[in-house]
Amino acid sequence: MATRTRLTPACSWPGATDSTLWISEMFGPTFQGEGKNLGMPCMFLRTAGCNLRCTWCDTPYTWDWSRFDRRQEVHCTSLADIWHHLLAPTHPRNLVITGGEPLLQQPSLSELLAALHTHGWWTEIETAGTLVPSMAEAPRQWNVSPKLAHSGNLQAQRLVPDALCALRDSGRAVWKFVVQSEADFTEIDKLVARFNLAPVYVSPEATDQATLTQRLTELAAATVARGYYLSPRLHISVFGNQRGV
Repeated sequence: MATRTRLTPACSWPGATDSTLWISEMFGPTFQGEGKNLGMPCMFLRTAGCNLRCTWCDTPYTWDWSRFDRRQEVHCTSLADIWHHLLAPTHPRNLVITGGEPLLQQPSLSELLAALHTHGWWTEIETAGTLVPSMAEAPRQWNVSPKLAHSGNLQAQRLVPDALCALRDSGRAVWKFVVQSEADFTEIDKLVARFNLAPVYVSPEATDQATLTQRLTELAAATVARGYYLSPRLHISVFGNQRGV
């Protein structure tokens, strides 16, 4: 995890409690690699734990304890320490909270967002859309990525209508689908029509530049034909499949 940054007393944690989050890592300054705010300078907070088990998951170290050591990968971190790290003077005041599945820890996330918003931060939470949001303080944007059949999760686990509808009705949701081939559009189109989802971003499933380029090329025409947005994975193009960038 990134080293804690000490600030002046004026930037002390404003919360009434010293709640904690189970996190995998914090990193930045970097940029948002996907979706609506592609290229936006930001900080990242990656939470630990996930309620899904995607076969192609690119962050299995947040949940797969058969392959990774939980004692090394998961840090119980106070909101005060997270606050001190984020508010370094050189950091952009944009935060992307990702996972794992952040909505497994909604009370503490809500407390953190409330403090950040009072200081003018832009915040995004990336979620698979399987948990109904119940946060008193919501992010400025939900980046919702419903999982398709090729993820390997059972349909009842990966598609939760109440959660999808609640996120849609928030008026803050952007929808991103991880796509392996043009055949996936049949499933996407049905979900978009059933739940009235917009805007929709298509992001190729890829962890190396060669695969990313190939799939962007293969998916471009079908994406444009539907009026969806095609999103590269900018961090893969710049850094490859590295952690913490």
